[in-house]
Amino acid sequence: MDGNAWLTERFEEHRSHLRAVSYRMLGSLAEADDAVQETWLRLSRSDISAVENLGGWLTTVVSRVCLNMLRSRESRREDSMDAYPTDPVGSREDTVDPEQEAVLAESVGLALLVVLDRLAPAERLAFVLHDLFAVPFDEIAPMIEKTPAATRQLASRARRRVKGAPLVPEADLTRRRHVVEAFLAATRGGNFDALVALLHPDVVLRADKAVVPTPAPILLRGAVTVATSAMAAMQRARATTPALVDGTVGLAMAPLGRLFLVLGFTIEDGLITEIDIVAESERLGSLELAALDA
Repeated sequence: MDGNAWLTERFEEHRSHLRAVSYRMLGSLAEADDAVQETWLRLSRSDISAVENLGGWLTTVVSRVCLNMLRSRESRREDSMDAYPTDPVGSREDTVDPEQEAVLAESVGLALLVVLDRLAPAERLAFVLHDLFAVPFDEIAPMIEKTPAATRQLASRARRRVKGAPLVPEADLTRRRHVVEAFLAATRGGNFDALVALLHPDVVLRADKAVVPTPAPILLRGAVTVATSAMAAMQRARATTPALVDGTVGLAMAPLGRLFLVLGFTIEDGLITEIDIVAESERLGSLELAALDA
């Protein structure tokens, strides 16, 4: 076997791991594949005769590539939430299968991707590498030009943002989560009767102007009316996941991991009495979002 074939074979042994790291770093399958390809190019141009741990070397390289991509993204970020319904990930549709990306996003966790997208590049790298891939802080620190202690603090801060801080007792949070998850399951499954059973007869739904969009905010009243509206959004529900929203359980709609809208719920005696839907970019940016534990 010649040298190039051997190098290709060794790289292919690590490709799935590198793709997993880069996808969690970047949240876009197209960009993740770009990062993996750039890592291969750097490997093919490098002398690795003294490298004892090729997997660790490749993880370091792909992480640095991803960090540069994140920093570049931050410097030119002019994201418009209005663009998300038509271009939810901003990736090249001709190079990535949307269904494949949707499956991958769901397997990673839509809420996790949404929260990771709100972290600073160095925070995201420290959290992803340490908490998701068990890379020691001593190895992460040089990538972001920090000390191991400072890197640990970055990961800790990111972890707090990812986990969030519930504002209600655990038992109440669990009860709310059951109701919200039942609402999502009924909507996804098109189960109208089950949905009506979860709603208070006088339930009120409010949605801001960016949800549809409409000239004025939407206001709906009554279980049947609100359930009918939810049924119309059945396809959207497939890109929706439970999340911690301002300290309590809500739903985040995130096509391929990019936040589009959030549903907040008021629940009394096991029934949903109010639903607030937020889609305006400024309001979304003010929400504290976190991923719920499985």
